[in-house]
Amino acid sequence: MAASAGATQTPADEVPVPQGEAHTLEPSLDSRAGRLSFCTKVCYGIGGVPNQVASSATAFYLQLFLLDVAQIPAAQVSLVLFGGKVSGAAADPVAGFLINRSRRTGSGRLMPWVLGCTPFIAVAYFFSWFLPPFTSLRGLWYMTFYCLFQALATFSQVPYTALTMLLTPSPRERDSATAYRITMEMAGTLMGAAVHGLIVSGAHSPHRCKDADLELPGPVTVSPGAACLYSVAAAAVAVTYPVCIGFLYLGVKERPDPSAAASSQGMSFLAGLGLTVRHPPYLKLVISFLFISAAIQVEQSYLVLFCTHASRLHDHIQSLVLTILVSAVLSTPLWEWVLQRFGKRMSAFGICVMVPFAILLAIVPTAPVAYIVALVSGVSIAVSLLLPWSMLPDVVDDFQLQHQHGPGMETIFYSSYVFFTKLSGAGALGISTLSLEFAGYEAGACKQTEQVVVTLKVLIGAVPTCMILTGLCILMVSPTPKVPRQDTSRRLSLRRRTSYSLA
Repeated sequence: MAASAGATQTPADEVPVPQGEAHTLEPSLDSRAGRLSFCTKVCYGIGGVPNQVASSATAFYLQLFLLDVAQIPAAQVSLVLFGGKVSGAAADPVAGFLINRSRRTGSGRLMPWVLGCTPFIAVAYFFSWFLPPFTSLRGLWYMTFYCLFQALATFSQVPYTALTMLLTPSPRERDSATAYRITMEMAGTLMGAAVHGLIVSGAHSPHRCKDADLELPGPVTVSPGAACLYSVAAAAVAVTYPVCIGFLYLGVKERPDPSAAASSQGMSFLAGLGLTVRHPPYLKLVISFLFISAAIQVEQSYLVLFCTHASRLHDHIQSLVLTILVSAVLSTPLWEWVLQRFGKRMSAFGICVMVPFAILLAIVPTAPVAYIVALVSGVSIAVSLLLPWSMLPDVVDDFQLQHQHGPGMETIFYSSYVFFTKLSGAGALGISTLSLEFAGYEAGACKQTEQVVVTLKVLIGAVPTCMILTGLCILMVSPTPKVPRQDTSRRLSLRRRTSYSLA
């Protein structure tokens, strides 16, 4: 700490670092300040679990809940999903701006935002699944609380993900912490789908259609216990927020900034945002994962509907969802090894593994094929989640090397990235759900028309395939920022201690 305080008297770019000294000092930096303990990495990963638990439940079951339990028209469901994603996306730059302007407290500058949003997120999430007694304004009810949940989750997720850059100056340790976070988040995704799915499985039992005329499409009255089951599942997920964020607060501490005066010289948010979107590696990274992340969201959102209405896989829904998530969790450490061994560009090819199998499922919707597709999809989903968060710190470092007087801009990079990916997901889910309305989807019906079945097959096969291939093509032609060498990493570390306004 004394060394860093002294370093504030001299700009980082003027610090003389002889070549021999750089190689002798950097191992000491990595071994002391750079290395993260196992407990810190685990607690940091646990902090990302609640949002993934909630995201998993909403990704797989919210659309089904709104259509078949709340029995909202497909057009209104499209507005709810689109509005929620847009509100979350719009909150990203706002969160980045406010966090960048906030003052450091005893808990740091990022941690208070995570702590303050936690109770409100839990409440908003619960009411997003609560069935109100009235029917005429249910669409507005779910629009309000789902938008509120997405916005609050963003105000918690932006500082949490930006915390990666402030844990350590070592790129390898940041990648390791990211792998821990992704692994824990995948475990949270598994837990969310498993717990929520097991609780609400009785709400969509095939027995509810036995007394209905299956030859004619039409709505079926939902059992009175269905709404209660969804409320119980929502409460179980909401509890994870205070529990996991408590572990994050106790196990992870922000690195202090010894230079308070330098923070007042930081660049404004709008000026920083203008620089980030003009940075070629960042721009191409964002555009490529706009398509890839939207494809993954479409695949997740329509899997349950596809199994329910376009195939005879209703009894396998829970098992298929768990197969996808277990495969993703188990393959995440493998992809971390692949990233370190073969590089991040080569690892990107793992995303396209699911493409032929998704098409095969749409053509041959049988149980054996579905389980193979679920297994392979989990592998692809794991790398699609790990890769952008591993590449983003390298992009930030590349930006800092090219803009010598730039302050700490982690929240700007992270918030704008999440903003663009959420916006693409909002458009993809909104348009795809609206296509069900045009195809004639009838809420609560046991059997849908042939046009709806064909639409679901296109949404589960052709749409994700085209989006993934487009994103990969953009990613492959873009330049990959190089990981900073030891002397460069040390110089960036010194500059963070003197210039960053977020530490």
